[in-house]
This record gives sequence, C-alpha cells and structure tokens, in this order.
Amino acid sequence: MEYVSRVPRPPLDGLIDDLYYLEGAPPYARFMLPPAPAALLIVNLGAPFRIRAGRETAEYVDGCVVTVPTRAWEFGYPPRTRSVGVHAKPWGLAPFLPMPAAELCDRPVTVEQVWGRAAVAELRDRLATADGPHEMLTLLEEELVRRLCETAGLGLVRHTSSVISATGGTVPVGDLSVAAGVSNTHLAQQFKALIGVTPKRLARSQRFASTMLAIDPAEPIDWGDVAAGAGYFDQAHFGHEFREFTGLTPTRYIEVRRRFLREHPGSALDGWSLPAD
Repeated sequence: MEYVSRVPRPPLDGLIDDLYYLEGAPPYARFMLPPAPAALLIVNLGAPFRIRAGRETAEYVDGCVVTVPTRAWEFGYPPRTRSVGVHAKPWGLAPFLPMPAAELCDRPVTVEQVWGRAAVAELRDRLATADGPHEMLTLLEEELVRRLCETAGLGLVRHTSSVISATGGTVPVGDLSVAAGVSNTHLAQQFKALIGVTPKRLARSQRFASTMLAIDPAEPIDWGDVAAGAGYFDQAHFGHEFREFTGLTPTRYIEVRRRFLREHPGSALDGWSLPAD
C-alpha cells in the first residue's frame, strides 16, 4: 500500500498530528482498532468501507468522522482502498464539528453528516482530480483551515489533555481540575463537549495506548513488568483493562501482532490496528 503523511502547518498542527493519503490493497479485509486517545477523519475516494461499532455495522461511501472511542471498533476495507484523512489530537476535530463531540462517541458518522452533502461532494471531486498525494493533502489542509472556527473552552481542554498525554495517563484526574482552577464537573463537561469523553476516560485510554506502543512484539514480554511499569495496581488489573479495551488477552494480542509482522512486515497499517480476519 502507498502511504504518504505529513504534519500540517500552523495553526492546524495544534489540532492534528498528521494528514495522510492511503491507497492500495489492504493486507487484511478487516481490522480491529483498540480505543486510542485520538480522533480520525477520513475522506473516502474509493469503494465504500464498513465500520462495526458495538453491534451496529454501517457502510461509508463519502468517509467518516470518529471521535475518541471508548471501545474497540472494526474497520472493513474494500479490495482496494483510496482515501485522505487526518489523525487528530483528542480535541482536534472539535473546531470542525457542528455538534458536541459526545454525540459522536462510539457512533461514527459520515462526513456528509458533519459538513453537508454538497460541500463534501465538491471536496471529493477536487481531491479525485488532484495531481498526486501531496497536492491532495494540500487541498485537504486548505479545506480544514477554511473551516477552522473559534471554539469555547478549547484552550482549557487542550492544555489539560496535553498534561494527560505527557504523563502517559497516570496523572490523578483530581489534580487536573485543581491545576486548571475549575471544578471537576466543569472540566468533565468541557471534555465531553470537545472530546466526547471525560478526563478520566481519556487518561485510561492514554495510559493503555502508551503502554501498548512501548511494547516490542518481537521480544519476549514479562506482562508483570509491563503492568508495574505502566502504574497498574497489579497484573490482574492490567489484564482486565486489556480485555475491556481490545476484547483480547495480552497473550492473544501479541500472537495477533506477531502474525501481522510475520505476514506483512513493514505494512503501513501495522502498529495499532490488528487483523480481524
């Protein structure tokens, strides 16, 4: 698969980790994505894809918007895929949404539902006729800059979320509101509106993601050491958290990761997503 990625220019770099272009035949038809402390926007330019969130499965033609999830979700690729999108920081999509992020939590919506059918059709036409991936990313970046708007409470949520990220999700949530000079209730309300989840939930996702991304699946793993290093009460607590986030045991997770590495070394999709086939 061809994967092209770059960091956007200011002011988008404070909202988005990267803009990306993806095209080709995916290594597997279905992927499971554990909940990550991040948001996602995809503008689809190929055949429709499918997303299963919980018990519901939906087809997406124009693309989708996914705010910070609280549970694993499944992504189904067509035989060949082509899209552009953004990997956003937890608060990164708030300035582009016409509704509170909480309304989208664990309920991916189409890009049309967010920006309107005519606007999305026009954007997809421009992207489809662009001269290569780099021009496509520039067009998407320009569209995002044009849609960028002031968002009340963004500074508070951005700063507090950055503290959560910097500590790997281990900061006591009560300390966040004290440091920010607001009540726990107010902070939670702002997080729900702009991120879709509470500070406590974001911290759990951040700790889990930081722990998993630090694991080298090619090396032997002592799960007790992993749990202790991540600040979990004990290995049993870590195992419970692991199953809640992925539906897998830690041992099964590593088996699947190693299968991916063995069958498709160097794949652009390896790292967080897991084959569900």
